[in-house]
Amino acid sequence: MGVTTRIRRQGGAAIMTIPPAILKLMGAEVGGELVLAVRDGTLVASPVKAEHRRYSLAELLEGSEDLDGLSREIDGFGDGEAMGKEVL
Repeated sequence: MGVTTRIRRQGGAAIMTIPPAILKLMGAEVGGELVLAVRDGTLVASPVKAEHRRYSLAELLEGSEDLDGLSREIDGFGDGEAMGKEVL
């Protein structure tokens, strides 16, 4: 599929629009990132694939040992008498 687009200036940058059909064929979307490269004088744009980081159980539980102390610290926090016009 070939589409012609015009390069224009916006501020100090050169701007090129990408039609929605081309974005869809690339597997890219508005707000996504593209890697731009020049190969044999041709501009090649490739979408950056987001990597889904996998966490170990130890990483997920890191800091959880502090939760017990925090729970004890705030236990009974709402048991006091009203000081103003609080709804109890």
